[in-house]
Amino acid sequence: MSSPQLKRQLSSRMLNMIAIGGSIGTGIFLASGNAIHMAGPGGTMLAYLVIGVMVYFLMTSLGEMAAYMPSTGSFYIYAAKFVDPALGYALGWNYWYNWAITVASEIAAASLVMQFWFPESSPLIWSSLFLSVFIGINVLSARGFGEAEYWFSIIKVTAIIVFIFAGACMIFGLVTHHTPVGFKYWTMNDGPFHGGLLTIFGAFIIAGFSFQGTELIGIAAGESKNPRENIPKAIKQVFWRILLFFILSILVISLLIPYTSSQLVNTNVQMSPFTLVFKQIGITFAASLMNAIILTAILSAGNSGMYASTRMLWYLAKRGHVPSAFAKVNKRGVPVYALLLTAAVASLAFLSSLFGNGKVYFWLINASSLSGFIAWLGIAISHYRFRKAYIKQGKDLSELPYLAKGYPYAPLIAFALCLIIIAGQNYQAFLSDHIDWYGLIVSYIGVPLFLALWLGYKWIKKTKVVNLNDCNLDYEAVNA
Repeated sequence: MSSPQLKRQLSSRMLNMIAIGGSIGTGIFLASGNAIHMAGPGGTMLAYLVIGVMVYFLMTSLGEMAAYMPSTGSFYIYAAKFVDPALGYALGWNYWYNWAITVASEIAAASLVMQFWFPESSPLIWSSLFLSVFIGINVLSARGFGEAEYWFSIIKVTAIIVFIFAGACMIFGLVTHHTPVGFKYWTMNDGPFHGGLLTIFGAFIIAGFSFQGTELIGIAAGESKNPRENIPKAIKQVFWRILLFFILSILVISLLIPYTSSQLVNTNVQMSPFTLVFKQIGITFAASLMNAIILTAILSAGNSGMYASTRMLWYLAKRGHVPSAFAKVNKRGVPVYALLLTAAVASLAFLSSLFGNGKVYFWLINASSLSGFIAWLGIAISHYRFRKAYIKQGKDLSELPYLAKGYPYAPLIAFALCLIIIAGQNYQAFLSDHIDWYGLIVSYIGVPLFLALWLGYKWIKKTKVVNLNDCNLDYEAVNA
């Protein structure tokens, strides 16, 4: 084993696709239909636009810091350096835990997807296969991960572009057996804003989860070949493509399928809004096609999750929070021990749902479900403090490789929106005659876990809020 050192092997094209692929998953392929049914086409469009703007603010905030000081520790190091070491510590563990459990959930989901083609097969076979695939891809090198994610993302992006094009042909009557549909489904009943403010808020939550994964670009920055150029390029190009994919996909679905349709409530492949539209065109194998695309999306998420959690665990070891063995890398620049521990956690979490009644796994998933929003909170507050420190120390903003627009309002707005979404995660628990205490505990268990890590470390180490005048800003890279 060599000394702890990762290698800069991720090219610009890989970085762009990692950023795109990080957010294109089952959220758009399956959950988008549920959002349209719940809030109507107008409410869903509004929710995705607002959350999209928030994510843009977060990506530009992360981009400014990552281009200036690219680090595999990403918002871990930014929070520790500009806010409080205890906050950075908690964010690091939060993010590792989030992705390790997410890998387990993606393995479980991929096994279920395979049941579509092989209904009599054992999920243990598929879970073992997919876990081996994730380990195999990530053990090769950062370049191996980047190449795999590049092609996974190409497939997903191609599917969405074909879907938008085919849907547009139907909408404008360019398909022989279809007449132009117009906006008739937008104006039916109480559309386009169905159900009022609460349903739109529910769509906000779905949209928020759909966009999660965009922050992967911050982790990948530490292994990017030329972060000063590639990070700004990725931020500028990728976000608008993602937003366009989401908005146009939702527009196509809402124009071709009435929001009142009960089919949109289902989240199985047969009733995916993409499947339903492809079937309208006359593609007889639409369900099999979408099953293959959804499998690709799941494998992409699992692959990314394995990469992100492994790198974060490596960084925790590098900072002395876990045994130093996990900070060792092989000659290809891969932290193998960190990879194997992450894989072990992922497999144990998955097996707990197979051999138990599923409650342990269910709690773990819910504990990790808020972790992405907590990470976004960390990005927003870190950027606010980073820029404040930069200005306080009299540095020239023109020297930053990438300058985020809208400061200080952008990070503050993103922070506030994340807090609102976290607080309203399970607002339904308060709507019945009796408060659903069990539902509240299950939904919000990730919050006390995060606070315990933050405040516990702060109490043990006696950490203090960072003095911005003393921050060391005289370097461009923390580590690689």
